[in-house]
Amino acid sequence: MQYDTIVIGLGSAGTTAATTLARAGRRVLALEAQDRIGGRVNTVQFGDGVVELGAEWIHGTRPSRVYDTAIKNNITVLSQDLTMDAYSSDGRHADKELVNELVEFCLGQVENSTNDNLPLGDFLTKKLKEHLNATKPSILQDEDFMENFLDLMDQIVGNYEGSNSWNDVSTFTHYQELDGDQHMSWHRNGYKTFFELLLNTYQGGPGLANLSIKLNTEVTKIAWPQKPLTPVEVTCQNGEVYKANNVIITISIGVLKERHTSLFKPSLPIDKVQAIDNLTIGVMDKIIFTFDKPWWPTLHTFFAFLWRREEKKKIPEEDSWITKIFGASTPLGSSNTLTLWTSGDTGKLVETLPEDVVKRKCVELLQRFLGANVTVPEPTGMHRTTWFTNPFTRGSYSYDSVTSMKYPNSRADLGRPLLDSAGVPKVLFAGEATDLTHFSTVHGASDSGYREAMRLLPNSKL
Repeated sequence: MQYDTIVIGLGSAGTTAATTLARAGRRVLALEAQDRIGGRVNTVQFGDGVVELGAEWIHGTRPSRVYDTAIKNNITVLSQDLTMDAYSSDGRHADKELVNELVEFCLGQVENSTNDNLPLGDFLTKKLKEHLNATKPSILQDEDFMENFLDLMDQIVGNYEGSNSWNDVSTFTHYQELDGDQHMSWHRNGYKTFFELLLNTYQGGPGLANLSIKLNTEVTKIAWPQKPLTPVEVTCQNGEVYKANNVIITISIGVLKERHTSLFKPSLPIDKVQAIDNLTIGVMDKIIFTFDKPWWPTLHTFFAFLWRREEKKKIPEEDSWITKIFGASTPLGSSNTLTLWTSGDTGKLVETLPEDVVKRKCVELLQRFLGANVTVPEPTGMHRTTWFTNPFTRGSYSYDSVTSMKYPNSRADLGRPLLDSAGVPKVLFAGEATDLTHFSTVHGASDSGYREAMRLLPNSKL
């Protein structure tokens, strides 16, 4: 059977593209290398509810295809207040009002940063010192606090961007926040609900008649002809070959970097290769523990960890990664779980460490920061994410790095379709990295999938 369109990858972009086309009457085959739908969204049962191994929140509400899908289907989403309780590595409470005020100031500066391609860390450090010099000069004189806070802010930026250092991130970015709440949680429904609603499988729905889905089906070759009216051929690891009028590629930029030379026949044009090479993908990982019952303070859902220089010096070199875990949060979908956050090279390292070492060191970390008045119990379960080592993601999401912003047209170049000699789109590209202003988000990925589906539908405005 020849399909109208083959969609490769069933994350947010692929699922949106496939369902948009199927609902419009097109015959669609969706191929997913993993054993589940969702891509970099992965909701799992854990603790007394569900947790998100991937994307955690809906970032903004207007205009958001993700938020709108929830609301139209009467799904409740909850705002999560990320005001932080702050702790020092000597076990004492830090000044949480000051920490939150300065974090908010720095994040506000990110939104108002310059159009110069400068390292974000240097920019924020300069702005923060100017601000404190004018408003709280005594804080500026507290070298220990300043060092601790700048370290924390570096890691907070790292977890937003997936970067290894805040100086890898550019002050010049095309990213735009949507209006509305930036941290809306699917709580006990789980982010998987978004995909179930798109696919018409929510609460036992029958699915979509025109959409065939094959999981555990890794694509190894995409032969795209330039001769008009000739089908695209997609070859899979299992030897199956499928044909369609066109194909939409939604695999991550991390996988494209690793595989594009072997994946496409003929090879991709030079502008596409340069776009893939020049874009930056970050790594953001979580270590999630469940306990018999909550033992931590419940006034806040986020805890910031500030390392004092003396305590940090005492940590053995092989354990220094624990000083790069900037805090913990309580997911809204499971009341007896804690999520620890890390990014960049630390995340890559933690993915490879023995599980018992990660668990033991993280419990020690929790005891150090949160255990002044309680003995941290043994976790009853643990999830550690592996977004970098996963061969089908090779990272978490793209960001505007100092390096990538030397090539500001890369996202547009990546998202441009490959045409046959008659000018008809044969290979189309979607995914968060192709969205010019909402990259790194589920809604940006979804928008990109919709964009490419509409490119193939009659009366499209694209």
